Amino acid sequence: MIRKPHASELPEIAEIWLAANLDAHSFIAPACWKGHFAGLVPQLEQAELLVYEDAGGLQGFMGLDGDLIAGLFVRREARGRGIGRALMDEAKGRRERLRLHVYRKNAGALRFYRREGFSVLEEQTDPGTGEAESVMVWHV
Repeated sequence: MIRKPHASELPEIAEIWLAANLDAHSFIAPACWKGHFAGLVPQLEQAELLVYEDAGGLQGFMGLDGDLIAGLFVRREARGRGIGRALMDEAKGRRERLRLHVYRKNAGALRFYRREGFSVLEEQTDPGTGEAESVMVWHV
């Protein structure tokens, strides 16, 4: 089931965020993600979030900021079960256009977003990490 999270779930959502970032971005120092973790829950309180929950609990979430997908994160053990696609379908049902930033070294995410109909709008460098990233867009 996809729904909005309860405030009590924000610490668990933050843990999913940290673990997924550490898994997907081995090319960025773990200290980068861990440094952002302490202030993450207050940011999550202000964000538009969608969570995916099944009988095993929260399995993933997506953050939206207008038409920007600020992040899509799924627990490692729950990946490959259609959770990312379900969250993406929900976002597509709510917006006519979506955009996102993805590190070019994150080949799995790039493949996923291309399968979901996103195309590269531009290439740039993330000023926070110095890593090359693609800005991708999808529209109806």
